[in-house]
Amino acid sequence: MSTICKNIKVIDNELYFNNFKVTDLAKKYGTPLYLMDENRIRENINIYKSALKNYFGDSAMMLYASKACSFKYIYKIMQEENVGIDLVSSGELYTAKKTGFDLSKAYFHSNNKTDFDISYGIENNVGYFVADNIEEVNVIERECAKLDKVQKILLRLTPGIDTHTYEADQTGKIDSKFGTAIETGQALSLVGDVLKLPHIKLMGFHCHVGSQVFEEDVYERTSEIMLGFFSKVKDVYGFDTLEYDIGGGLGVRYVESDSVLNIDKKLKELSDYIKSKCKELNIIVPAFRMEPGRSIVADAGMTIYTVGTIKKIPGYKNYVSIDGGMADNPRFALYGANYTCMVANKMNEPLDFKADLVGRCCESGDIIQKDVMFPSSVKRYDIVAVATTGAYNYSMASNYNRLPRPAVVMLKDDKDFIVVKAETFENLIQNDV
Repeated sequence: MSTICKNIKVIDNELYFNNFKVTDLAKKYGTPLYLMDENRIRENINIYKSALKNYFGDSAMMLYASKACSFKYIYKIMQEENVGIDLVSSGELYTAKKTGFDLSKAYFHSNNKTDFDISYGIENNVGYFVADNIEEVNVIERECAKLDKVQKILLRLTPGIDTHTYEADQTGKIDSKFGTAIETGQALSLVGDVLKLPHIKLMGFHCHVGSQVFEEDVYERTSEIMLGFFSKVKDVYGFDTLEYDIGGGLGVRYVESDSVLNIDKKLKELSDYIKSKCKELNIIVPAFRMEPGRSIVADAGMTIYTVGTIKKIPGYKNYVSIDGGMADNPRFALYGANYTCMVANKMNEPLDFKADLVGRCCESGDIIQKDVMFPSSVKRYDIVAVATTGAYNYSMASNYNRLPRPAVVMLKDDKDFIVVKAETFENLIQNDV
Protein backbone atom coordinates (compact mmCIF):
# COMPACT_ATOMS: atom_id res chain seq x y z
CA MET A 1 0.00 0.00 0.00
CA SER A 2 1.16 3.53 -0.73
CA THR A 3 2.67 5.54 2.11
CA ILE A 4 2.66 8.89 0.29
CA CYS A 5 -0.32 10.21 2.30
CA LYS A 6 -0.79 9.96 6.06
CA ASN A 7 -4.57 9.92 5.60
CA ILE A 8 -4.67 6.69 3.55
CA LYS A 9 -5.16 3.22 5.03
CA VAL A 10 -6.45 -0.21 4.04
CA ILE A 11 -8.97 -2.33 5.94
CA ASP A 12 -10.20 -5.69 4.61
CA ASN A 13 -9.03 -5.07 1.02
CA GLU A 14 -10.72 -1.63 0.92
CA LEU A 15 -9.11 1.79 0.64
CA TYR A 16 -9.95 4.40 3.29
CA PHE A 17 -9.27 8.12 2.95
CA ASN A 18 -9.44 10.15 6.18
CA ASN A 19 -11.24 7.15 7.73
CA PHE A 20 -13.91 7.12 5.03
CA LYS A 21 -14.37 4.01 2.90
CA VAL A 22 -13.75 5.22 -0.63
CA THR A 23 -16.17 2.83 -2.32
CA ASP A 24 -18.97 4.00 0.00
CA LEU A 25 -18.32 7.60 -1.06
CA ALA A 26 -18.41 6.52 -4.72
CA LYS A 27 -21.82 4.90 -4.18
CA LYS A 28 -23.16 7.90 -2.28
CA TYR A 29 -22.03 10.69 -4.61
CA GLY A 30 -21.17 8.98 -7.91
CA THR A 31 -17.99 9.36 -9.92
CA PRO A 32 -15.85 11.12 -11.01
CA LEU A 33 -15.56 12.75 -7.61
CA TYR A 34 -13.06 15.02 -5.91
CA LEU A 35 -12.49 14.25 -2.24
CA MET A 36 -10.88 16.79 0.10
CA ASP A 37 -9.72 16.10 3.67
CA GLU A 38 -10.35 19.23 5.74
CA ASN A 39 -8.45 17.86 8.72
CA ARG A 40 -5.35 17.43 6.55
CA ILE A 41 -5.71 20.93 5.06
CA ARG A 42 -5.75 22.45 8.53
CA GLU A 43 -2.86 20.26 9.67
CA ASN A 44 -0.77 21.44 6.72
CA ILE A 45 -1.65 25.08 7.39
CA ASN A 46 -0.58 24.75 11.01
CA ILE A 47 2.76 23.19 10.09
CA TYR A 48 3.54 26.44 8.26
CA LYS A 49 1.97 28.73 10.85
CA SER A 50 3.92 27.15 13.68
CA ALA A 51 7.24 27.15 11.81
CA LEU A 52 6.83 30.75 10.62
CA LYS A 53 6.01 31.97 14.12
CA ASN A 54 8.84 29.99 15.75
CA TYR A 55 11.57 30.95 13.29
CA PHE A 56 10.50 34.25 11.73
CA GLY A 57 8.47 35.76 14.57
CA ASP A 58 5.01 37.26 14.93
CA SER A 59 5.39 39.52 11.89
CA ALA A 60 5.58 36.51 9.53
CA MET A 61 2.47 35.38 7.68
CA MET A 62 1.49 32.44 5.52
CA LEU A 63 -0.41 33.33 2.35
CA TYR A 64 -2.40 30.49 0.81
CA ALA A 65 -1.81 30.34 -2.96
CA SER A 66 -5.37 30.30 -4.26
CA LYS A 67 -4.52 29.03 -7.73
CA ALA A 68 -3.83 25.57 -6.27
CA CYS A 69 -7.51 25.15 -5.40
CA SER A 70 -10.09 27.91 -5.17
CA PHE A 71 -13.69 27.63 -4.05
CA LYS A 72 -15.68 29.34 -1.32
CA TYR A 73 -15.18 26.78 1.45
CA ILE A 74 -11.39 26.96 1.07
CA TYR A 75 -11.46 30.65 1.98
CA LYS A 76 -13.65 29.92 5.01
CA ILE A 77 -10.92 27.60 6.23
CA MET A 78 -8.23 30.23 5.60
CA GLN A 79 -10.25 32.87 7.44
CA GLU A 80 -10.73 30.58 10.44
CA GLU A 81 -7.04 29.72 10.48
CA ASN A 82 -6.16 33.44 10.37
CA VAL A 83 -3.81 33.27 7.40
CA GLY A 84 -3.52 35.44 4.33
CA ILE A 85 -4.16 34.52 0.71
CA ASP A 86 -2.58 35.21 -2.63
CA LEU A 87 -4.83 35.82 -5.59
CA VAL A 88 -4.08 35.78 -9.30
CA SER A 89 -7.39 36.96 -10.74
CA SER A 90 -10.48 39.01 -10.05
CA GLY A 91 -12.41 35.74 -10.03
CA GLU A 92 -10.39 34.44 -7.10
CA LEU A 93 -10.82 37.80 -5.37
CA TYR A 94 -14.58 37.67 -5.91
CA THR A 95 -14.77 34.12 -4.56
CA ALA A 96 -12.87 35.08 -1.41
CA LYS A 97 -14.95 38.24 -1.00
CA LYS A 98 -18.22 36.28 -1.13
CA THR A 99 -17.13 34.27 1.92
CA GLY A 100 -16.41 37.43 3.92
CA PHE A 101 -12.65 36.91 3.84
CA ASP A 102 -10.67 39.87 5.19
CA LEU A 103 -9.16 41.17 1.95
CA SER A 104 -6.63 43.31 3.80
CA LYS A 105 -4.72 40.02 4.08
CA ALA A 106 -4.94 39.37 0.32
CA TYR A 107 -2.01 39.79 -2.08
CA PHE A 108 -3.09 40.24 -5.72
CA HIS A 109 -0.62 38.73 -8.22
CA SER A 110 -0.50 38.33 -12.04
CA ASN A 111 2.01 39.36 -14.67
CA ASN A 112 -0.70 41.14 -16.68
CA LYS A 113 -3.44 42.63 -14.56
CA THR A 114 -6.04 44.38 -16.66
CA ASP A 115 -7.33 47.83 -15.82
CA PHE A 116 -10.46 46.10 -14.54
CA ASP A 117 -8.43 43.81 -12.26
CA ILE A 118 -6.62 46.78 -10.77
CA SER A 119 -9.68 48.94 -10.24
CA TYR A 120 -11.62 45.95 -8.87
CA GLY A 121 -8.87 45.20 -6.38
CA ILE A 122 -8.65 48.82 -5.24
CA GLU A 123 -12.42 49.19 -4.92
CA ASN A 124 -12.52 46.04 -2.77
CA ASN A 125 -9.69 47.21 -0.53
CA VAL A 126 -7.27 44.43 -1.43
CA GLY A 127 -4.35 44.59 0.96
CA TYR A 128 -1.52 44.42 -1.54
CA PHE A 129 -0.82 44.29 -5.21
CA VAL A 130 2.23 42.25 -6.13
CA ALA A 131 3.19 44.41 -9.07
CA ASP A 132 5.04 42.86 -11.97
CA ASN A 133 6.17 45.87 -14.02
CA ILE A 134 6.07 49.64 -14.41
CA GLU A 135 2.97 49.60 -16.64
CA GLU A 136 0.98 47.97 -13.86
CA VAL A 137 2.37 50.31 -11.20
CA ASN A 138 1.38 53.33 -13.26
CA VAL A 139 -2.20 52.10 -13.59
CA ILE A 140 -2.38 51.47 -9.83
CA GLU A 141 -1.14 55.02 -9.24
CA ARG A 142 -3.69 56.45 -11.69
CA GLU A 143 -6.64 54.58 -10.21
CA CYS A 144 -5.65 55.36 -6.62
CA ALA A 145 -5.28 59.04 -7.49
CA LYS A 146 -8.91 59.10 -8.66
CA LEU A 147 -10.02 57.76 -5.26
CA ASP A 148 -7.39 59.61 -3.19
CA LYS A 149 -6.19 56.29 -1.80
CA VAL A 150 -2.71 54.96 -1.08
CA GLN A 151 -2.09 51.36 -2.10
CA LYS A 152 0.47 49.01 -0.58
CA ILE A 153 2.47 47.00 -3.09
CA LEU A 154 5.30 44.52 -3.36
CA LEU A 155 7.40 44.45 -6.53
CA ARG A 156 7.88 41.03 -8.08
CA LEU A 157 11.50 40.42 -9.03
CA THR A 158 13.24 37.64 -10.94
CA PRO A 159 16.45 36.62 -9.18
CA GLY A 160 17.71 34.37 -11.99
CA ILE A 161 17.52 31.07 -10.12
CA ASP A 162 17.34 27.65 -11.79
CA THR A 163 15.43 25.26 -9.50
CA HIS A 164 16.06 22.13 -11.59
CA THR A 165 12.34 21.29 -11.61
CA TYR A 166 10.00 20.93 -14.59
CA GLU A 167 10.69 23.64 -17.18
CA ALA A 168 7.01 24.64 -16.92
CA ASP A 169 7.38 25.05 -13.15
CA GLN A 170 10.35 27.45 -13.23
CA THR A 171 9.35 31.07 -12.78
CA GLY A 172 12.41 32.79 -11.32
CA LYS A 173 14.75 32.77 -14.31
CA ILE A 174 15.84 36.03 -15.92
CA ASP A 175 13.91 35.29 -19.11
CA SER A 176 10.69 34.43 -17.27
CA LYS A 177 7.43 36.18 -18.19
CA PHE A 178 7.08 37.00 -14.48
CA GLY A 179 8.61 39.91 -12.62
CA THR A 180 11.39 42.38 -13.28
CA ALA A 181 14.97 41.13 -13.57
CA ILE A 182 17.57 42.06 -10.98
CA GLU A 183 20.60 41.17 -13.10
CA THR A 184 19.75 43.55 -15.96
CA GLY A 185 19.44 46.57 -13.65
CA GLN A 186 15.75 46.97 -14.49
CA ALA A 187 14.59 46.11 -10.96
CA LEU A 188 16.74 48.82 -9.35
CA SER A 189 15.49 51.38 -11.86
CA LEU A 190 11.89 50.30 -11.21
CA VAL A 191 12.29 50.90 -7.47
CA GLY A 192 13.40 54.46 -8.14
CA ASP A 193 10.36 55.09 -10.31
CA VAL A 194 7.95 53.61 -7.76
CA LEU A 195 9.32 55.58 -4.82
CA LYS A 196 8.37 58.83 -6.60
CA LEU A 197 4.66 57.95 -6.82
CA PRO A 198 2.45 59.59 -4.16
CA HIS A 199 -0.34 57.00 -4.13
CA ILE A 200 1.90 53.93 -3.93
CA LYS A 201 3.41 52.63 -0.71
CA LEU A 202 6.22 50.23 -1.53
CA MET A 203 6.46 47.69 1.29
CA GLY A 204 9.01 45.29 -0.13
CA PHE A 205 9.68 42.64 -2.70
CA HIS A 206 8.39 39.31 -3.93
CA CYS A 207 9.93 36.46 -5.88
CA HIS A 208 8.89 32.95 -6.79
CA VAL A 209 11.46 30.62 -8.31
CA GLY A 210 9.32 27.58 -9.15
CA SER A 211 7.40 24.68 -7.72
CA GLN A 212 8.01 21.10 -6.62
CA VAL A 213 11.20 22.31 -4.99
CA PHE A 214 13.04 19.71 -2.91
CA GLU A 215 16.66 20.87 -3.31
CA GLU A 216 18.17 21.91 -0.02
CA ASP A 217 19.59 25.31 -1.01
CA VAL A 218 17.10 26.76 -3.51
CA TYR A 219 15.63 29.31 -1.10
CA GLU A 220 19.03 30.18 0.35
CA ARG A 221 20.43 30.82 -3.15
CA THR A 222 17.38 32.92 -3.90
CA SER A 223 17.69 34.87 -0.65
CA GLU A 224 21.37 35.58 -1.24
CA ILE A 225 20.41 37.45 -4.41
CA MET A 226 17.28 39.06 -3.01
CA LEU A 227 18.89 40.28 0.23
CA GLY A 228 21.85 41.60 -1.72
CA PHE A 229 19.35 43.58 -3.78
CA PHE A 230 17.64 44.90 -0.62
CA SER A 231 21.04 46.12 0.54
CA LYS A 232 21.66 47.88 -2.75
CA VAL A 233 18.23 49.52 -2.64
CA LYS A 234 19.07 50.76 0.86
CA ASP A 235 22.38 52.20 -0.35
CA VAL A 236 20.95 53.86 -3.47
CA TYR A 237 17.56 55.08 -2.24
CA GLY A 238 17.72 54.86 1.57
CA PHE A 239 14.76 52.47 1.44
CA ASP A 240 14.36 49.77 4.10
CA THR A 241 12.67 46.63 2.79
CA LEU A 242 9.83 45.94 5.22
CA GLU A 243 8.46 42.74 3.65
CA TYR A 244 10.13 39.84 1.88
CA ASP A 245 7.79 37.41 0.13
CA ILE A 246 9.66 34.35 -1.14
CA GLY A 247 6.64 32.81 -2.88
CA GLY A 248 5.81 29.15 -2.55
CA GLY A 249 6.93 26.00 -4.28
CA LEU A 250 7.91 23.47 -1.63
CA GLY A 251 7.41 19.99 -3.06
CA VAL A 252 4.89 17.30 -2.20
CA ARG A 253 5.07 13.55 -2.68
CA TYR A 254 3.07 12.15 -5.59
CA VAL A 255 4.85 8.78 -5.81
CA GLU A 256 7.01 6.71 -3.49
CA SER A 257 10.24 7.84 -5.18
CA ASP A 258 9.58 11.50 -4.31
CA SER A 259 11.61 12.88 -1.41
CA VAL A 260 10.16 13.34 2.06
CA LEU A 261 10.32 17.03 2.93
CA ASN A 262 10.52 18.34 6.49
CA ILE A 263 8.90 21.77 6.21
CA ASP A 264 9.69 22.78 9.80
CA LYS A 265 13.38 21.97 9.30
CA LYS A 266 13.48 23.78 5.94
CA LEU A 267 12.00 26.95 7.38
CA LYS A 268 14.34 26.94 10.37
CA GLU A 269 17.35 26.63 8.06
CA LEU A 270 16.02 29.41 5.85
CA SER A 271 15.33 31.67 8.82
CA ASP A 272 18.83 31.14 10.17
CA TYR A 273 20.29 32.00 6.77
CA ILE A 274 18.18 35.14 6.26
CA LYS A 275 18.92 36.52 9.74
CA SER A 276 22.63 35.85 9.34
CA LYS A 277 22.73 37.42 5.87
CA CYS A 278 20.80 40.51 7.00
CA LYS A 279 23.26 40.98 9.84
CA GLU A 280 26.18 40.62 7.41
CA LEU A 281 24.64 43.19 5.05
CA ASN A 282 23.62 45.52 7.90
CA ILE A 283 19.98 45.65 6.81
CA ILE A 284 16.81 45.08 8.83
CA VAL A 285 15.24 41.62 8.83
CA PRO A 286 12.03 42.12 6.83
CA ALA A 287 8.68 40.63 7.79
CA PHE A 288 8.59 37.27 6.04
CA ARG A 289 5.86 35.98 3.73
CA MET A 290 5.53 32.57 2.13
CA GLU A 291 2.83 31.38 -0.29
CA PRO A 292 2.25 27.62 -0.04
CA GLY A 293 -0.56 26.25 -2.17
CA ARG A 294 0.23 22.76 -3.42
CA SER A 295 1.75 21.76 -0.07
CA ILE A 296 -1.44 22.86 1.72
CA VAL A 297 -4.03 21.02 -0.38
CA ALA A 298 -2.33 18.42 -2.61
CA ASP A 299 -2.19 15.48 -0.21
CA ALA A 300 -5.57 16.52 1.19
CA GLY A 301 -7.13 15.54 -2.14
CA MET A 302 -8.07 12.31 -3.87
CA THR A 303 -10.04 11.77 -7.08
CA ILE A 304 -12.10 8.64 -7.54
CA TYR A 305 -13.35 7.12 -10.78
CA THR A 306 -15.29 4.10 -12.02
CA VAL A 307 -13.54 1.72 -14.38
CA GLY A 308 -15.17 1.25 -17.78
CA THR A 309 -13.35 -0.71 -20.45
CA ILE A 310 -10.21 -2.84 -20.13
CA LYS A 311 -8.34 -2.98 -23.42
CA LYS A 312 -5.58 -5.57 -23.92
CA ILE A 313 -3.36 -5.50 -27.00
CA PRO A 314 -1.21 -8.67 -26.79
CA GLY A 315 2.46 -7.91 -27.27
CA TYR A 316 1.87 -4.16 -27.16
CA LYS A 317 -0.03 -2.34 -24.44
CA ASN A 318 -2.95 -2.45 -22.04
CA TYR A 319 -5.42 0.28 -21.11
CA VAL A 320 -7.73 0.79 -18.13
CA SER A 321 -10.31 3.44 -18.99
CA ILE A 322 -12.19 5.49 -16.41
CA ASP A 323 -15.20 7.81 -16.42
CA GLY A 324 -13.08 10.96 -16.03
CA GLY A 325 -9.81 12.06 -17.54
CA MET A 326 -7.97 15.17 -18.70
CA ALA A 327 -11.07 17.33 -18.28
CA ASP A 328 -10.89 16.88 -14.49
CA ASN A 329 -7.10 16.33 -14.27
CA PRO A 330 -5.00 17.76 -17.13
CA ARG A 331 -1.63 17.59 -15.38
CA PHE A 332 -0.25 14.51 -17.14
CA ALA A 333 -1.35 15.90 -20.49
CA LEU A 334 0.33 19.24 -19.69
CA TYR A 335 3.66 18.11 -18.28
CA GLY A 336 3.72 14.37 -17.61
CA ALA A 337 2.89 14.63 -13.91
CA ASN A 338 3.29 11.51 -11.76
CA TYR A 339 0.53 10.01 -9.62
CA THR A 340 -0.10 7.04 -7.36
CA CYS A 341 -3.16 5.12 -8.59
CA MET A 342 -4.99 2.36 -6.74
CA VAL A 343 -8.01 0.08 -7.19
CA ALA A 344 -9.92 1.06 -4.07
CA ASN A 345 -11.86 -2.21 -3.72
CA LYS A 346 -8.89 -4.53 -4.40
CA MET A 347 -6.14 -3.09 -2.27
CA ASN A 348 -4.65 -6.40 -1.08
CA GLU A 349 -4.55 -8.15 -4.43
CA PRO A 350 -1.22 -8.67 -6.27
CA LEU A 351 -0.28 -5.91 -8.70
CA ASP A 352 0.49 -8.03 -11.76
CA PHE A 353 -1.15 -6.22 -14.67
CA LYS A 354 0.55 -3.20 -16.25
CA ALA A 355 -1.67 -0.72 -18.08
CA ASP A 356 -2.05 2.97 -18.84
CA LEU A 357 -4.81 4.65 -16.84
CA VAL A 358 -6.68 6.68 -19.45
CA GLY A 359 -9.74 8.87 -19.60
CA ARG A 360 -12.89 9.07 -21.67
CA CYS A 361 -12.05 12.18 -23.68
CA CYS A 362 -11.73 12.04 -27.45
CA GLU A 363 -8.01 12.81 -27.33
CA SER A 364 -5.04 10.45 -27.54
CA GLY A 365 -3.27 12.50 -24.86
CA ASP A 366 -6.09 11.88 -22.38
CA ILE A 367 -3.94 9.98 -19.90
CA ILE A 368 -3.93 10.10 -16.12
CA GLN A 369 -0.85 7.91 -15.69
CA LYS A 370 1.22 5.53 -17.79
CA ASP A 371 2.42 2.06 -16.77
CA VAL A 372 0.31 1.66 -13.65
CA MET A 373 0.43 -1.72 -11.92
CA PHE A 374 -3.11 -3.01 -11.35
CA PRO A 375 -4.48 -6.29 -10.03
CA SER A 376 -5.05 -8.58 -13.02
CA SER A 377 -8.67 -8.88 -11.86
CA VAL A 378 -9.38 -5.18 -12.54
CA LYS A 379 -12.68 -4.89 -14.34
CA ARG A 380 -15.66 -2.71 -15.17
CA TYR A 381 -17.29 -1.04 -12.13
CA ASP A 382 -14.15 -1.21 -9.98
CA ILE A 383 -13.27 2.08 -8.28
CA VAL A 384 -9.91 3.66 -9.05
CA ALA A 385 -8.45 6.22 -6.66
CA VAL A 386 -5.79 8.72 -7.70
CA ALA A 387 -3.97 10.18 -4.69
CA THR A 388 -2.61 13.68 -4.07
CA THR A 389 -4.99 15.51 -6.39
CA GLY A 390 -6.00 18.38 -4.12
CA ALA A 391 -3.86 20.89 -6.04
CA TYR A 392 -4.25 21.86 -9.70
CA ASN A 393 -7.02 19.37 -10.45
CA TYR A 394 -10.33 21.04 -9.60
CA SER A 395 -8.72 24.43 -10.23
CA MET A 396 -7.58 23.40 -13.74
CA ALA A 397 -10.68 21.38 -14.68
CA SER A 398 -12.53 22.14 -17.90
CA ASN A 399 -15.62 21.16 -19.84
CA TYR A 400 -13.61 19.63 -22.66
CA ASN A 401 -15.81 17.28 -24.71
CA ARG A 402 -18.71 19.06 -22.98
CA LEU A 403 -18.17 17.04 -19.79
CA PRO A 404 -19.64 18.45 -16.57
CA ARG A 405 -17.07 19.05 -13.84
CA PRO A 406 -17.31 16.71 -10.82
CA ALA A 407 -18.47 17.60 -7.34
CA VAL A 408 -16.07 18.34 -4.51
CA VAL A 409 -16.87 16.52 -1.27
CA MET A 410 -15.21 17.66 1.96
CA LEU A 411 -14.37 15.13 4.66
CA LYS A 412 -14.13 16.50 8.18
CA ASP A 413 -13.98 14.34 11.31
CA ASP A 414 -16.93 11.96 10.81
CA LYS A 415 -18.83 14.14 8.33
CA ASP A 416 -18.84 14.21 4.52
CA PHE A 417 -20.55 17.05 2.68
CA ILE A 418 -20.60 18.72 -0.73
CA VAL A 419 -18.71 22.02 -0.98
CA VAL A 420 -18.92 22.30 -4.78
CA LYS A 421 -21.90 20.79 -6.56
CA ALA A 422 -21.42 18.56 -9.59
CA GLU A 423 -22.21 20.41 -12.77
CA THR A 424 -25.33 19.39 -14.67
CA PHE A 425 -26.03 19.34 -18.40
CA GLU A 426 -28.08 22.48 -17.84
CA ASN A 427 -24.99 24.18 -16.36
CA LEU A 428 -23.14 23.41 -19.60
CA ILE A 429 -25.56 25.44 -21.69
CA GLN A 430 -26.62 28.14 -19.23
CA ASN A 431 -24.49 30.82 -20.92
CA ASP A 432 -25.25 29.72 -24.48
CA VAL A 433 -27.46 32.07 -26.48
